[in-house]
Amino acid sequence: MNRTLYTALFYLGLPLVAIRLWLRSRKAPAYAKRIGERFSYGMPSLQPGGIWVHAVSVGESIAAAPMIRALLQRYPQLPITVTCMTPTGSERIHALFGDEPRIQHCYLPYDVPCAAARFLDRAQPKLAVIMETELWPNHIHQCAKRGIPVALANGRLSERSARGYGRFSKLTAPMLAEMSFFAVQTEAEAQRFRDLGARPETVEVTGSIKFDLTIDPQLLQRANALRGQWQALERPVWIAASTHEGEDAVVLDAHRRLLTNYPNALLILVPRHPERFNSVFELCQREGFATVRRSTGANVEAHTSVLLGDTMGELLFLYALADSAFVGGSLVPNGGHNL
Repeated sequence: MNRTLYTALFYLGLPLVAIRLWLRSRKAPAYAKRIGERFSYGMPSLQPGGIWVHAVSVGESIAAAPMIRALLQRYPQLPITVTCMTPTGSERIHALFGDEPRIQHCYLPYDVPCAAARFLDRAQPKLAVIMETELWPNHIHQCAKRGIPVALANGRLSERSARGYGRFSKLTAPMLAEMSFFAVQTEAEAQRFRDLGARPETVEVTGSIKFDLTIDPQLLQRANALRGQWQALERPVWIAASTHEGEDAVVLDAHRRLLTNYPNALLILVPRHPERFNSVFELCQREGFATVRRSTGANVEAHTSVLLGDTMGELLFLYALADSAFVGGSLVPNGGHNL
């Protein structure tokens, strides 16, 4: 499949994309908003001529933060346009950079030539930086047509994903050849990009950018102070974070067993997707756990058994509150999450 066939199929699939947005908006109403941006219409005013960074969702936005801050320092005269694809990613970008006047944000339009062209005509970036593996053939081709170099940052490519890309070599190889630089995490991934068509001189192993994340030295102090406010300094506290549907019941069952030996144990339960906050809270109540929602700001009392982490941008702080942690995604066929 070449890019022409890919584009035709994408256009034909747009009604399905619309249906998917509608279905997702039933659980997460934010998906029904800013739809025009997904086609390069109704976009916010963008100052042209800067650097464009694409981070598909929350995890990539957090990983990109040190790089974006470094770009702000190194190029003080340039605006930086940060795009994503999800409402949660958008919220995270606003939380990270909402006070920075040189950061401008919008959704990345879908990968059809007309939408990609309109976006680039508005942003006119001098450089495009894509986080991890969010590669869109038409966006990359439109950049190449305009002479805009495209770099992949924190690149990763599993063996399984490489096989998937390899099945569409007529689409993948020209796309990778049009890119200017690949900063990838490991040599194995570097070789996979080369095998798929990336020019060898453009591929470099740089390690994972996630290790460049700087943690606020006050974080543990604030967490300790809050536990003191809860009179929970001596309570065993554990967190189950980024859980998916089907995992919460298992976690709560484990917590019930834990309470047999540690009756004062506290569980911090953090669903990965905001649209599940209400249903998980109802599950905790049905299972008979005294539950406090973090979003209410209410104190955790001695009888509280579960704290539901239903806020955005606080996960690092919630981890700091806990003595031990379980990272979700591995109790269902999802593949787990990067620790």
